[in-house]
Amino acid sequence: MLRLGITGGIGSGKSVVCQVFQTLGIPVFNADDAAKWLMENDDQLVTAIKNLLGDDVYEHGRLNRTKISSIVFVDKNKLLELNQIVHPATRQYAKKWFDAQTAPYAIKEAAVFFESGSDKDVDVMLGVFAPIELRISRTMKRSSLSREQVLAIISKQMDETEKMKLCQYVITNDDITPILPQVLKIHQEIMAR
Repeated sequence: MLRLGITGGIGSGKSVVCQVFQTLGIPVFNADDAAKWLMENDDQLVTAIKNLLGDDVYEHGRLNRTKISSIVFVDKNKLLELNQIVHPATRQYAKKWFDAQTAPYAIKEAAVFFESGSDKDVDVMLGVFAPIELRISRTMKRSSLSREQVLAIISKQMDETEKMKLCQYVITNDDITPILPQVLKIHQEIMAR
């Protein structure tokens, strides 16, 4: 079974592209959702996060994302250490998920494939590209973050142009170019392998 990785910066539309693949019967693993679940349900991970950031980053067993953000976006070392804890656990979880799939191919969606080294866990990479201003406005609308907050997140992510150069496929999601024909073309190419 082929393992396809889908990546792109915040607001690029990775989830929309993945939804189109899902309508074609292709299973999708969302790394962000898995990481959030693991950070609240994996006892070893919870302990490691508390040791790194303090017990108060959890309230009644739930992760206080605002508290974590206030720590890691001020202290780059804490962000690096947190990623060094969470990314390996998420990669391992994804490997088990892939092993359980029976479709001709399956997808892992993640924003930080190349940054985390998890691009080595898939066979083919697909990038979702959108212009920066569109990414900013999409993110502001869906998350009620300010422009400055979105730009701060983008500044911590890998350069979009460089990321797309590392992908075997690129889908343009600019609200002008239709997504469906792009997905269908890639789907047909993968199915023909």
